[in-house]
Amino acid sequence: MNNVEKFQEVIGYKFKNINLLNIALTHSSYANEHNLECNERMEFLGDAVLELAMSNYLYHVIDLDEGVLTKTRAKAVCEVALNVYAEKIHLSNYLFLGKGEELSGGRDRPAIIADALEAILGAVFLDGGFDAAYQIVKKYFIPYIKETFQFKDYKSILQEKLQSEKRSIRYEIVKDEGPANNKTFEAVVYMDNILMGRGVGKTKKEAQQNAAKAALAKEAQ
Repeated sequence: MNNVEKFQEVIGYKFKNINLLNIALTHSSYANEHNLECNERMEFLGDAVLELAMSNYLYHVIDLDEGVLTKTRAKAVCEVALNVYAEKIHLSNYLFLGKGEELSGGRDRPAIIADALEAILGAVFLDGGFDAAYQIVKKYFIPYIKETFQFKDYKSILQEKLQSEKRSIRYEIVKDEGPANNKTFEAVVYMDNILMGRGVGKTKKEAQQNAAKAALAKEAQ
C-alpha cells in the first residue's frame, strides 16, 4: 500500500479520482522536479471550502452576532489552527516534497502543511462535493477547535516583535531523543546570532513554540 492509499484510510474517504489526492499532496518543489501539477490551485479552492464549512458549523452552534462569528471563524481557519488539525492526521508524513525542500525542513514548515490541508479539502470537494468535504471538517477539524482557541502562537508573536526591530530570527532542533513513537525534541531560537531561548516538546513545532515563549519571557525581563 503506497502513501496515497494509506492517507485515504487515515481520512476515511475513498477517492473516485485518485489523481486529485495526488495533486493535493504535491508541493510545488516536487512538482517542479517531476514536471507535475502542484497543489496551489487546489489550495485556493480548499480555502473557500473550509471557510464555508466552518461558517456553516459556527452559524448553527454560536447564537451570537456576526462580529463574534467572524472572529471565531478566523481563529478556527488560521495557519496555526490548520497545523493543529493536520498534526492529528500526521499530514506532513504524506506530502510530496522536492529534495531541497525536504532537506531544508519543509516537512515541518507550517505554511506548507496548512496549504496542503486546504488543498485536500479542495480535492475532496472536487471528487465528492461539499457534503463530503464537510464530513472531513466535522471529523478532523471541529473536535479540536477549542484547542486552537487556547493556543498562543509564540513564534508569530516573537517574529512580529523582532521584525519591528529589524532583527533576523532562526530556529534549530538541537536534540532528538527517544523511540519513534515517543520522541522528545529540543529547539533553540536565535535573534541574529544571539541565543534567545530553548524549548522542549513532543513535536518539533511544540519545541519551537516553547523556545519562542522562553525568548519572549527573556525579552520581558
